[in-house]
Amino acid sequence: MNPTKDYITQKLFESQQNAPDSDGYAEIPVKPDTRLKSAAVLVPLTYVIDEWHLLFTRRTERVESHKGQVSFPGGASDDGETPEQTALREAEEEIGMKPADVQILGTLTKLITISSFRVSPIVGIIPYPYAFKIEGFEVERVFTIPLLWLANKNNYWEFSLRESERSLIAYHPHDGELLWGATARMTVNFLNILELLK
Repeated sequence: MNPTKDYITQKLFESQQNAPDSDGYAEIPVKPDTRLKSAAVLVPLTYVIDEWHLLFTRRTERVESHKGQVSFPGGASDDGETPEQTALREAEEEIGMKPADVQILGTLTKLITISSFRVSPIVGIIPYPYAFKIEGFEVERVFTIPLLWLANKNNYWEFSLRESERSLIAYHPHDGELLWGATARMTVNFLNILELLK
C-alpha cells in the first residue's frame, strides 16, 4: 500500500483526536518532580521514485550528545516557540530546509527521551531532490529510507531492556545507516498510525 497525502493527513488527525496532548513512550521513569525540556523534530516525508520515503540525518562525532546517531532534524525549543516553529527552525539550521518548503501534515504523540526531553514529532512533506545546506558541525549526512521498507517487520526488532518495563527498537542497517532508539520509535509510531506495519 502506498498511502496518499490525504490518507496520511487524515490518520494523523484521527490519532491526535484520540490523544491530543498526552505523552507517549518514555525512555526514562517520569516522576512528578522530573524536569523535562521541550524539543521538537521534523519527520520529513518525501516522494522518491514513486514511493514515500522518510528523510533522516546522521549526526557528526563533534556534537555534544547522540554522536554519530541517526535522527530527524530537530532540537530544543526556544522560549515561546511552538513545536512546529522549533521543528522548522531546526530543519533550516541543520539541513537548509526552508520553512516555506515544508507542508505540515500533523503531529505524532510526544516522546520522552533518555536525555530528559519531551519531543514533539512534526510530520511534514518536503520536496525531493532538494539543495540541502548541511550544517557541518552537527550533521554528517542526509539520506532517505523507503516507508514500506521501514514498515516491514522483518527489517527491525524490538527487545525488552533488563530490569525495566521499557523496550528498544532497532532496524537492520540500510545503506550503511543504523536507525534505533527514539528515532526508530517515532518511525514505528508513525507507521502504526498509518496502519502500514506488516
